Amino acid sequence: MKHHICYIILTALILASCSTTRRLPQGEQLYTGVRKVEIATSPDGRAIPTGLADQLKKTVDVAPNNYIRMLHWRHPFPLGLWVYNNWPNPDHGFRHWIYEKLAAEPVLVSDVRPEVRTHMLDEILDNNGYFRGTTSYTVNTARNPRKASITYTVNPGPAYLIDSIQLLPDTSHLYHLIDSIASRDPYMVPGSRFCTDSLSVVRTRITNHLRNRGYYYFRPEYIEYLADSLLNRGSIALRLTVASGTPEAALTRWSTGHITVRANKPYGGQYFDTIPTRRGILIQMMPSRLRHALIPECVTFRTDRTFTVRDMERTQMYLARLGIFNAINIEVSPDTLNARPRLNVDIDCTFDTPLEASLEVNASSKSNSYIGPGATFSVTNHNIFGGGEQLSVALTGTYEWQTGRSGAQKSSLFNSYEIGLTGSLAFPRLIAPKFIPRRRRELNWTRITLNADLLNRPHYFKMAQFNLAYSYEWQASRHVFTTLTPFKLTYTKLLNTTHTFDSITAANPAIALSFRSQFIPQIAYTYNYNRTFDRDNGLNVTWSVQEAGNVFWAIYRACGVKGEKELFGTPFSQFVKGQIQVVYNRRLRGDNWLVSRVAVGAAHAYGNSSQVPYSEQFYVGGANSIRAFTVRSIGPGSYHAPQDNADGYFDQTGTFKFEANLEYRFPIVGPLHGALFIDTGNVWLLKNDPQRPGGRLRGSSFLKDLALGTGCGLRFDISMLVVRADLGIGLHAPYDTGRSGYYNMTSFGNSLAFHLAIGYPF
Repeated sequence: MKHHICYIILTALILASCSTTRRLPQGEQLYTGVRKVEIATSPDGRAIPTGLADQLKKTVDVAPNNYIRMLHWRHPFPLGLWVYNNWPNPDHGFRHWIYEKLAAEPVLVSDVRPEVRTHMLDEILDNNGYFRGTTSYTVNTARNPRKASITYTVNPGPAYLIDSIQLLPDTSHLYHLIDSIASRDPYMVPGSRFCTDSLSVVRTRITNHLRNRGYYYFRPEYIEYLADSLLNRGSIALRLTVASGTPEAALTRWSTGHITVRANKPYGGQYFDTIPTRRGILIQMMPSRLRHALIPECVTFRTDRTFTVRDMERTQMYLARLGIFNAINIEVSPDTLNARPRLNVDIDCTFDTPLEASLEVNASSKSNSYIGPGATFSVTNHNIFGGGEQLSVALTGTYEWQTGRSGAQKSSLFNSYEIGLTGSLAFPRLIAPKFIPRRRRELNWTRITLNADLLNRPHYFKMAQFNLAYSYEWQASRHVFTTLTPFKLTYTKLLNTTHTFDSITAANPAIALSFRSQFIPQIAYTYNYNRTFDRDNGLNVTWSVQEAGNVFWAIYRACGVKGEKELFGTPFSQFVKGQIQVVYNRRLRGDNWLVSRVAVGAAHAYGNSSQVPYSEQFYVGGANSIRAFTVRSIGPGSYHAPQDNADGYFDQTGTFKFEANLEYRFPIVGPLHGALFIDTGNVWLLKNDPQRPGGRLRGSSFLKDLALGTGCGLRFDISMLVVRADLGIGLHAPYDTGRSGYYNMTSFGNSLAFHLAIGYPF
């Protein structure tokens, strides 16, 4: 080992001693980077805007050799330069291949052209109102005169402010619109700094507004500014004008003429069918499947109404979101047969192939800390009835194992598999009463789902589950997403159980009742409010409520049925359940975020059931919860399964949940991010269970029953995929560990829990 270290040190010394400037042309210098960009303050003592300073620095930021831009660091091992200067380069052979792969030509000071870059800096200052600014550069040589860095000096001088603004004469509808838009723009205010980029933004805003008021052919370059710095020295007198030579079409206000939609098949067809509709003419290539009212529902143009670009964008969006076309093109042309200025609209749509098959191979990470590979094969018909309806059938298989084993809270770790078949029929509209608020800008769905799953926990049980659901999904407003499931029927049946599982249920009747074969008829509603208030603040609120069995119970009761009520010979569950989660994101600086989360849930069984079904109960711990504890290792309350009971996993659920998390997220290098977090929470029982003492929710012991943990983590974030590793450190366990005091972990090693997951925890 010592010999290897000596060889490495010797190699480094040899490379460092080799010249990296031996082959430089006479009179040239090796560029070693920008030493500094010195930006002086203006004469009034104000620093130039941060954005402008960044733009100036970026203009002169030329990377030297052996520079890692991601780290903003020039490392001291110029391998490429050493090979270029010292490695022979024959015409062919292995040495030539090595030279071509490793050699890096030197970046010279003459390549950087600092004199040109100072001119670029002058232009940037002029464009931002610093007309008296000056820039210069200095070439700094080190001990080796053949190497040099560059220092740039920027003296911005005083900023020129807009003194007065002269708008267009109010002699036409066009000029009146331009004046009204410009007068309200924050960049067009006397006293603001002159900036050509800002004025360019104003031109674009004016143009976008005009094109939505009938002036379709208007372009930003038709707006011009005349700036006079001599009228009032040190200030700018600004005049807004319309460029001479602007085409007459750009000055004309257009209305919508004839509307024609062509629905083409991708591989041609036999004949065209022309169909008049209330939104224009539909020309459909036959044979093809298309509900005739579908196109008029998507076209927002109206004949003889003012033509707007917004109508083009909305029509394009409404047609595209149907998912049945692979190409949509909208073109307009003047109606030469009409005396009034009108634009005819031609919409060409090409049908996509209706059938789509896909195979997805993925890795999943669930809230219960199960992680593993999975595969889904699906077949979808995107236009089964000619109105964008989607019929899909998917076969899914997963194999999972549980992560997050921690010393004192060792859980029974086992692998499991799940196989599921799901059929779904989705309609791209709400088949529901009109009074339900919805946004036409977004696609709303009515969905019918039929699902069958087989879940195998090898050491415990094999369970089958069947679901039939009818649901609505719609966007009620810009920030509100809503799901209503007026009918969902779930049937669960234990197919096989092991002796271990039978002994668990025999010892705890509450667990046995929650696992029994049963029907679960439900009605559910989910409300999600998601809003980013600005670049630095975001809020997500999700709450849901569901009930099971009440409708069936009321019907049976009205018919005089007493006692336990059954559906198809099997008891059905009756309970109510509600949850709410609030997540708040706050940017501290740069890409540093503070994310907080609070989640509360409660479930209560009554009437036809004495226990909430096991699948509907709450649990905490794991990769997306309290990360210092493995899943189902704490709760309910201060109850803890005996240490010699490896199957206490099933006992640690509850009917009330509280969780709170605080996480600081920060960048490290490139896609690698870090996090520091603190988590707290637990689950409790709303009904007393003698088999789980201390599990009932009580106000006097609530704070003491909260588990507390902290920790740190790494995230590899490449946008479409986030791989996360978290190390949780327990600070307080809600049960008796044999140690007194708030910090009651038996040892530091036993307080650790490691979780590997996909995606952020919240």
